[in-house]
Amino acid sequence: MLEIALSFLVFGILSAVMILMNFVLGPRRPNPAREKPFECGSPPLQSGIGPVNIPFFLVALLFLLLDVEVLFFYPLALAFRGRGFGAFAALGAFVLVLGLGFVYAWKKGIFRWS
Repeated sequence: MLEIALSFLVFGILSAVMILMNFVLGPRRPNPAREKPFECGSPPLQSGIGPVNIPFFLVALLFLLLDVEVLFFYPLALAFRGRGFGAFAALGAFVLVLGLGFVYAWKKGIFRWS
């Protein structure tokens, strides 16, 4: 426990010193050309980010959810190897819940882009 507290203290002090050194030693030459926003080295085309369609975020969240859940398949397969039908049934229940969630999202129209 002492080692963890000591490492937090050392890294906290180190971070504070680095930020202070940047503030004290950093250049202070404001330039109007450097203060302008830019997009990949060219002047911006818009004043800001336009509206983004909400279904885009829903599909992105569903992708992350299903992607993370699929990551559990390999460890579950390794953990359940040689355990018999009970482990297979547990993995089947896991897949069933994933499938039901996917069907529910499909029926709610989340995958429609209109």
